[in-house]
Amino acid sequence: MHRSDAASRIALILRRLRGRFGISAPRVAVRTHIPWYWRGLAIVVMSAAALALAGWIYDTGRRFAGFDSSVSAQEVAALRARMQELESELVRLRSVADASESKLQIEQTTLRQLTGQVGTLEQENARLKEDLAAFENLARGEGKAGGLVLSRLRVEPTATPGQYRFHLVVAMTGANKSSEFNGMLKIVATLQQGGKDVMMEFPTPNDPASAQYQVTIRHFRKLEGGFSVPPGARLKSVEARLIQGGGVKATQNVVL
Repeated sequence: MHRSDAASRIALILRRLRGRFGISAPRVAVRTHIPWYWRGLAIVVMSAAALALAGWIYDTGRRFAGFDSSVSAQEVAALRARMQELESELVRLRSVADASESKLQIEQTTLRQLTGQVGTLEQENARLKEDLAAFENLARGEGKAGGLVLSRLRVEPTATPGQYRFHLVVAMTGANKSSEFNGMLKIVATLQQGGKDVMMEFPTPNDPASAQYQVTIRHFRKLEGGFSVPPGARLKSVEARLIQGGGVKATQNVVL
């Protein structure tokens, strides 16, 4: 009885030992204790190595694909240099264009001025031809039978409102060609002012410019001058009179 109990106890102890130290016993891991700062350093080193490896792999892949960073940098530098060169060329061309435009404007202005001068000269030439024809006719005595003859009376407004210029030709004809006329030219203007016709004579009394109306004629002469009318008045007609010794020797009238 006592032997069987002892045997069962021994068998139980053996089973426990086999369970603790046998094949089915729990595994035990033995680890060496490493400080935390060494572990952190190792993580940093491994991360840096991984990043370097990733960068190497990336650059290698770009080289295989034809996108080398050094080549791209050279191309970018070349493109920037080309862009600066083109910008400089653009600035130069703009300055040339501005200079050409200014020159063109000057030439156009000069052309307009020359065109205006040519037009003025053509008009003056036409007037001179007409005056010459009048002089020739008067010199041949084709005017009146004798005495003074007024012709070619023209009245033109100036750029200033109310101011006018007059032109006329005077000649001695007939038997009086050899005589001399010393007298005065008088301009009589008919105006419409305030709904009524008003007459004005030039030169006016005490006019400081009256000396220009004193004329002397031996054969023929061209006379010209100017006069002013009140603002708002409309000039209707002008009559030129040659006066000598208080009498009117010749007249000519023009209606405007």
